[in-house]
Amino acid sequence: MSQEPEPNPALGTRLGELLRLFLKLGFVAFGGPAAHIAMLEREAVERRRWLSRQHFLDLVGATNLIPGPNSTEMVLHVGYERARWAGLVVAGASFIGPAVLITGVFAWAYVTYGQLPAVEPYLAGIQPAVLAVILGALWRLGKKAVKGWRLGVLAAVAAAAVLAGLGEVLVLLAGGILGMLWLRLSQRSPAGDGGPGTAALLLGPAAGQAPVETSRVAESAAAGLGAAVGAGAAVGSTVPLWKLGLFFLKIGAVLYGSGYVLVAFLEGSLVEDFGWLSQAQLLDAIAVGQLTPGPVLSTATFIGYVLLGVPGAVVATLGIFLPSFVFVAILNPIVPRLRRSAWIAAFLDAVNAAAVALMAAVTLRLGIAALTSWQAWLLAFVAAVAVLRFRVNTAALVIAAAVLGYLLG
Repeated sequence: MSQEPEPNPALGTRLGELLRLFLKLGFVAFGGPAAHIAMLEREAVERRRWLSRQHFLDLVGATNLIPGPNSTEMVLHVGYERARWAGLVVAGASFIGPAVLITGVFAWAYVTYGQLPAVEPYLAGIQPAVLAVILGALWRLGKKAVKGWRLGVLAAVAAAAVLAGLGEVLVLLAGGILGMLWLRLSQRSPAGDGGPGTAALLLGPAAGQAPVETSRVAESAAAGLGAAVGAGAAVGSTVPLWKLGLFFLKIGAVLYGSGYVLVAFLEGSLVEDFGWLSQAQLLDAIAVGQLTPGPVLSTATFIGYVLLGVPGAVVATLGIFLPSFVFVAILNPIVPRLRRSAWIAAFLDAVNAAAVALMAAVTLRLGIAALTSWQAWLLAFVAAVAVLRFRVNTAALVIAAAVLGYLLG
């Protein structure tokens, strides 16, 4: 039986409904974008009937055509559908706010207590576990992204380019454009290697399909309670505030793929180029950012606070999320045409193959920095087996790794 949207009440009533719903989801939406989207579908389509299931599925597919966090963009789409610009702002702020607030509290604890010797053994266990869950995400996403030899070659070239020192943004965009041309010119059939159907499988559901988990493991990786205590005080007191904001604005405007592609951008710029963070601090930031419910990009809040306190947290948060608000407002009215574009589908196939390559390169770099003792190697091996073979809950995994790190330290 088809579902039809309910008639809209007054604007104030609709905004109040959006505020209550997305504040609630903002505090309970653990598990990554697939889980977030499932919760949203249940609340907005099944329970409240704000939009039809068919249109909801079309919007899910459309979020994969633009950079940014998919689940947050779906929240923005629902807000826009319900109350246009006002609804977009209220829904987005309500969903993002709880994660930002909780992450900010963790960042304060990190800076205040993170250098205490007592927490160092726990962090020594957490960091190998974070690497293991990133590896699990890389394995799962790689199997979906690299569908044939052309995408495999593209991924290998992209990984080599990043390891050779080329910028992540350049590699991602160049890989997407060149890969799109290669796929479309050499594979005319939709069923061929890297055809339009691949993007729907990897990046989101097509019309009439159930939502596909694009990065359940990637987005929930490192969601460990042990990360809350953090490690390392602020290191970037001389970082210009405008430069921090511009950096995260750029990331928000070009970030494709799963939340862990964010790691590649952060590692390449904040660690390698600018020297604002150490490798260990980046791993801690990843773990703390993903401990919270809501969007994984709240990691930016943590990094901004560590570098420049409250002003840094505010600027970094606004920078990384603002592009999604703009993209959704522009894209929402033209979703139907974009969803049918074979060229855009090929571009997304290529972008995601390159994104997996970025993840592989950064995992290698982080592993070299973190695996410096036999204890770390042992914990990483055990954690990898737990993730890849037994699919152990990541929160339980990281808590266990923190305890083992303390016992082996």
